[in-house]
Amino acid sequence: MSARIEIVGRVSGRRRWTVEQKLAILRDAFGPEGCVRTACERHDVGSGAIYTWRRQAMSGELTGVRKPTEPTFAEVQISEPPALPAPAVAGRSDSSIGIELPSGIRVIVDATVDADALSRVIGVLTR
Repeated sequence: MSARIEIVGRVSGRRRWTVEQKLAILRDAFGPEGCVRTACERHDVGSGAIYTWRRQAMSGELTGVRKPTEPTFAEVQISEPPALPAPAVAGRSDSSIGIELPSGIRVIVDATVDADALSRVIGVLTR
C-alpha cells in the first residue's frame, strides 16, 4: 500500500501586495524586534522585495507622499573683479558676490544683500 503526498511550497506566478500589507511586512522586518529573514519566512516574500519596499517607503514612493527635495550644494568659485569698472549704482558697495548655479544662471549681488531674500531667490531659481 503506497500513499502519495504532494506538498506545494509556493504559489506560482506573481503575487500582489497592498500598500498596507507591505507596510505591515516592513514593520515586522525592521521593527524593534524585527528580522528580515524571519519576516521573509513568515510572509513568504523575498528579501529583495522587502528592501525595495523599504527604499520606496523611505522616499515616499510607496505611500504616494514624497519628501520635499533637500537643497544641494553648488561649487563656488571666487574670482577677481572684472578689469573694467562697473558703472556706479547708488548704494552699491565695492564688494560683490557672484553665484553661478548648476543650471548656468548667474546671480551677482553686493555684500549688503539680505541673506533671507537671497536664499528665497536661489530657492526659486533652483527649481
